[in-house]
Amino acid sequence: MTDSTAPATRLSVGDAAPAFTLPDAEGNDVSLSDYLGRKVIVYFYPAASTPGCTKQACDFRDNLAELNGAGLDVVGISPDTPAKLQKFRDHEELTFPLLSDPSKETLAAWGAFGEKKLYGKIVQGVIRSTFLVDEAGKIEVAQYNVRATGHVAKLRRDLSV
Repeated sequence: MTDSTAPATRLSVGDAAPAFTLPDAEGNDVSLSDYLGRKVIVYFYPAASTPGCTKQACDFRDNLAELNGAGLDVVGISPDTPAKLQKFRDHEELTFPLLSDPSKETLAAWGAFGEKKLYGKIVQGVIRSTFLVDEAGKIEVAQYNVRATGHVAKLRRDLSV
């Protein structure tokens, strides 16, 4: 028996990015369609205020000027509540939207929730993933099981930013 969120649901370059409308840290709805006409990095992470997720978010924050200068917006999505995202954003001085997906529907639609290895065991959870969505809403880059540390630097190299 396979879970519908297993790796078979992963997105590939050229796929249409699954639409979403999710609340940000203030509870305001943010939609993928808000970014049509611009490129946007959409990244999925397991939990706000954990060491790896903090490192990754701070790396995006610290590289945001260069990414924005290259025409790239950044959006982070996790299953955390808007209140937890607000604390995370404020504590780490994050300057890009963090979106809340407690139902994990968006995570699953993007292939970012399902079976993964954690300390040698197979568990269901958030698969740390990063995507670049082009101006027309198509997947330009799809990366699964990315490392929290060094990922933004690698992404910048891959995108020549």
